[in-house]
Amino acid sequence: MSTTPVVAPVDGRAVSLQDVPDPVFSQAMVGHGAAIDPARGVIDAVAPVSGKVLKLLPHAYLVMTPDNVGVLVHLGLDTVGLDGQGFIAHVSQGDDVTAGQVVITYDVLWVEARGLNPIVPVVVMDEREPGNIVLSDAVTAGANIVSGARLFTANK
Repeated sequence: MSTTPVVAPVDGRAVSLQDVPDPVFSQAMVGHGAAIDPARGVIDAVAPVSGKVLKLLPHAYLVMTPDNVGVLVHLGLDTVGLDGQGFIAHVSQGDDVTAGQVVITYDVLWVEARGLNPIVPVVVMDEREPGNIVLSDAVTAGANIVSGARLFTANK
């Protein structure tokens, strides 16, 4: 069994995935994890784990660990329709990154000004067993978390 610590990609208030107002995430259709209501402003979103950037979109990225644990970070809800506005990538698809390395700069206020929810779901792709995700105390308490702090641990 592998144990993968997953760090918060942004500062903000840690929230349970079921509290994300989008059924794709709240019903764990893509996998289990947690979310962060991000700090307001222009913020850096970092890699939640070390590994290879398997997919990089302006508003989302997927990092695959050497143990084949894929962690998706989605910056805001319905942000795909922004055509990349409000986001600046600092890495390329296929790059190796370390946990805590800046991946995308995210203009939270710009996204909010367009009427979109800026929440940041962080999920282990295709994880069907909620028991394999051990949430941090910040998530269970709905407390503030800093970028780079443990958000949850994924056990496979």
